[in-house]
Amino acid sequence: MKKSFFTLALSVIIGSAVAQNSEPIVLPPPPSAEEIAMMKAYESYATPGEEHTKMANDVGDWLENITIWSAPGAPPMKSTSKMAVTMVLEGRYQQAMHNGTFNNMPFKGLSTLAYDNAKKKYISTWIDNMGTGIMVMEGKPNASGKMMEMKGTQVDPVTGKDMEVREEIYFTDKNTQKMKMFMTPVNGKEFQSMEILMTRMGKE
Repeated sequence: MKKSFFTLALSVIIGSAVAQNSEPIVLPPPPSAEEIAMMKAYESYATPGEEHTKMANDVGDWLENITIWSAPGAPPMKSTSKMAVTMVLEGRYQQAMHNGTFNNMPFKGLSTLAYDNAKKKYISTWIDNMGTGIMVMEGKPNASGKMMEMKGTQVDPVTGKDMEVREEIYFTDKNTQKMKMFMTPVNGKEFQSMEILMTRMGKE
């Protein structure tokens, strides 16, 4: 079938306009080996792994029996609190809310636990309503996986200087954990300042 004169003329006009205004399509160069490696590193850094799955095993409600020593040789002070553990940000971090009493005063604390895929270490933070600072610690489990030691610093409110702190966390079983905290006062010696026995409520 023959095209009408109008159709033919329109085709010529459109074709001419496209030819005059079109620009060559320039595709971006393929990523370099360095760029590919960088993208893979960031993807690996952001992807939860086996360690994050282990952290998720602690999700639930826990009872905490707490013993505190204010100084070497000081009489122990005891209290209890409840800990609610959740995973946040699509399973990348563990968050724990602590609620209890200390010295007949309401006590609230918030802890976070991360496994840094790049550092290959666990990192924890702690804040509570009895201070205005943040305690940051890093560590790794021992070879058996039954104990993890965390080390870091927190401020000494008396001197305003950082002092060393250390935690030993013992994983007795899926329903029982024990945490021992040690601190080294400025110009002093390390002593045990706290012990917490954590028992899962509504055991599986």
